Amino acid sequence: MTADGRARVLADGNEIPVLGLGVWQVPEGRECEDTVRWALEAGYRHVDTAQAYGNERSVGRALRESGVPREDIFVTTKFYPRGKDAEAEAQRSLERLGVDYVDLYIIHWPQGGPTWAWDGMQRARERGYARSIGVSNFSLGELDELLAVADTRPVVNQVQFSPFEDRRALLDGCEQRDVVIEAYSPLGTGRHLGDDRVGRIADRLGRTPAQVLIRWCLQRDLVVLPKSTHRERIEENAQVFDFTLTDDDMAALDALDTTGGTDRARERKWW
Repeated sequence: MTADGRARVLADGNEIPVLGLGVWQVPEGRECEDTVRWALEAGYRHVDTAQAYGNERSVGRALRESGVPREDIFVTTKFYPRGKDAEAEAQRSLERLGVDYVDLYIIHWPQGGPTWAWDGMQRARERGYARSIGVSNFSLGELDELLAVADTRPVVNQVQFSPFEDRRALLDGCEQRDVVIEAYSPLGTGRHLGDDRVGRIADRLGRTPAQVLIRWCLQRDLVVLPKSTHRERIEENAQVFDFTLTDDDMAALDALDTTGGTDRARERKWW
């Protein structure tokens, strides 16, 4: 972690802000632009999009119109693995985003196997299209297959992670391999916000359930990517650095896991 607790240092030396905005299922257009703009105004400096989301152009417009210097914003996009060449698709992402580089470029899921796209990912990094490269939805076994052949090692594995999806063996294995876990859907796409056990902790602390779930991720040393399109919730979700969950709180949240502490990234494939 950096001294201020707001970023992690990746294995390649680059820094990644530990709180980011995810824009999955935010449609191209005004809604996406407003969402990114509100997040930047609230202090976010990390935006996570993907080729498959179809909203890279809107993300890019919001970045340019925000007035925040490009070098102050960590931008992630993801290679859509139904494409053929990760390097060529990175170029197209840069054109849509209107930027010279992304800070992180990751394989969105291991369709077709975990290794075939990595050569293109490495070339994208060598050409300066991406400063760091990584993966998403990779199990520990798939990650090891990739590490066995990679010249440049992945520095991130972005997976579904929350107290309810506490993939402890995957987290431990990634940490041992100097791969940072990024938690997507930390709020369970809203499902986890109504859980009474989370609610009781939130009520006692005078916080929202979302803040409790995000804080749990931060105290597990994860990079966390909550998503909302509502300005007040975006702002609330950023207010997670001024309180701490107790050991008892963390243990109570740990007990919500439904995965058995798996080393798998997904319970079932969607591809």
